[in-house]
Amino acid sequence: MSFSNLGLSEKVLAAVAATGYTNPTPIQEQAIPHVLARKDVLGIAQTGTGKTAAFVLPMLTILEKGRARARMPRTLILEPTRELAAQVKENFDRYGAGQKLNVALLIGGVSFGDQDAKLMRGVDVLIATPGRLLDHTERGGLLLTGVELLVIDEADRMLDMGFIPDIERICKLVPFTRQTLFFTATMPPEIRRITEAFLHNPQKVEVSRPATTAVTVTQAQVPAGREAHEKRELLRRLLREAKDLKNAIIFCNRKREVAIVHKSLQKHGFSVGALHGDMDQPARMAALDQFRKGELPLLVASDVAARGLDIPEVSHVFNFDVPHHADDYVHRIGRTGRAGRTGTAISIVTPLDQKSMAAIEKLIGQSIPRAEGDYEVHAEAGDATERPREQRGRERSRGGRGKPQRGGRDRERSHEPREARGEARHSAEARPAAEARPAREARPPREARPSSEPRHGARAPANNSHVPSIGRPEPRRQREVDTEPGDHSHLPAFLLRPVRSPAGA
Repeated sequence: MSFSNLGLSEKVLAAVAATGYTNPTPIQEQAIPHVLARKDVLGIAQTGTGKTAAFVLPMLTILEKGRARARMPRTLILEPTRELAAQVKENFDRYGAGQKLNVALLIGGVSFGDQDAKLMRGVDVLIATPGRLLDHTERGGLLLTGVELLVIDEADRMLDMGFIPDIERICKLVPFTRQTLFFTATMPPEIRRITEAFLHNPQKVEVSRPATTAVTVTQAQVPAGREAHEKRELLRRLLREAKDLKNAIIFCNRKREVAIVHKSLQKHGFSVGALHGDMDQPARMAALDQFRKGELPLLVASDVAARGLDIPEVSHVFNFDVPHHADDYVHRIGRTGRAGRTGTAISIVTPLDQKSMAAIEKLIGQSIPRAEGDYEVHAEAGDATERPREQRGRERSRGGRGKPQRGGRDRERSHEPREARGEARHSAEARPAAEARPAREARPPREARPSSEPRHGARAPANNSHVPSIGRPEPRRQREVDTEPGDHSHLPAFLLRPVRSPAGA
C-alpha cells in the first residue's frame, strides 16, 4: 500500500514524496485512516517504527481547514523531553512546507517572552513539555479550551519521568469532546489506567508485541569487573574493536557517570559529545546536532536520548550501565536498527547487573548472548584517573591523594617499612626510665648518696632494682616483693625536693 491510499491531502502527499518515502510503515498504515476519521487511537509499537509520522501526516491534512486564534491553540502535542519536542517540530516543518501553519514550541531553556509572542499570533500546532505548558497556563497566557486534537507521545516515558499527574491536569483543561491520540512502546499498568480514563472507545493499533526489540538489531552482553575503571577500559576496547562502527550512542544511568565517561573518552583520543538533563538547552541541541551531522561519531548520554530521537543511521548502541528498568533497555537499543537498517547493541554487565539482565531477558522474551572473545581488562599505562581502588587507598593511607599530609617528621617516617617502625617502638619501650629522661642523667644515682645525708628527715633510699621497666610489666610475683622502709623511688622527683620553712615559723 502507498501513502496515496490512506486519504491524505495532495499537499501532504507531495511533501511525503519530496522526502523520498513511498510506502508507509505498519503503524502508519493502520493509524492514519483512524486519525482522519476523527477517532481516538491507542498506538502500540516498538521504537523506530515511524510513530511520529503516524500522527503528523493526518494532523496536517486536518489543519488545512480552519484558523487559529490568539492564545488558543487548535492542536496540542505533549512530549516528555525537549529533544523529542524539537524533533516533532522538525517533522511539521518538513511535511508542512507547503502549508501556512503556525507551529510553536514550548520547552524549558527558552525565554517566556519569545514564547508568549508566538502564542499571541495564534498557533495551529502547539508542541510542549508538560512542565512548561502548565507554567504558561498558570500565568494566564494560554487557554486550552480550543484544543481539537490532543496527542500524548511516548506515554511510558512520561510515566518514568513522573509526568503522569501533569498529564492528568492537562487533560482536564482541554475540552471533553477532543480527539485523543495516545502512543507508547510499552503498556505498564499505570499507562493502561490512563488510557481507560482519557480515551473514548479508542481504536487499538498494535503492530508488535509490547516491549519487543527489532529483529534487525544484533544484541550481546560482555562481562566486566565491579570497578568503574575496568568498565571504562572495556568500553574503549569495544569501541576500537567494533566492526562497521559508523557512530554510536553510549548510555549511562546517571548524569554524573555521563560526565566521567565523556571525559575519559576524550582523554584517550576519542571524538565524543555528551548529553544529559543538567545541560542547558543550547548545549544539548548543539551536541545532538553535531552527532546527527557526523561531526561527533560518539555520544555519551543519559536516558534523555533513549526515547524517540530519530537518528536513522546509528550503527551501534553501548549500554555502559545496564538500565534499572527493563523498559529502558528496549528504548535504548531502539536508537539503532531503525527503518529496516541493521544495528548492534552491546551491554557491559557486571556481577551486580545480573538481576537487571534477567528482568530484561524476561521482558523481551529472549536471551541475550555473550559476546565472543577474551575481554580481560588490563590497565593502560599513564592513566592516572583509572588506578585500581586498592592503589588509591594505599596512597590515601600514606597521606597522598584525598588526604592532607602530616608534618615533616611524620611524613618522613611514613615511608619507613612497618616492621622497622614497630621495632623502633618496642626498643624505646624497653629502655629504662633513667634513659628515657636525659635530664636526670647528670644527677648521681641514689645508691651513691651516703646514708648519713638524709634529705629533710627522709630515710635513706634503698635499692630500687626491683622497679619494673616502663612499658614492660613484670610478673605479678615480682611486683608484690616487700619494699624496704624509706624507699621513695616510686615518688616523682618534684616531691623529693627540699621544702623551705617560711621565715619566722
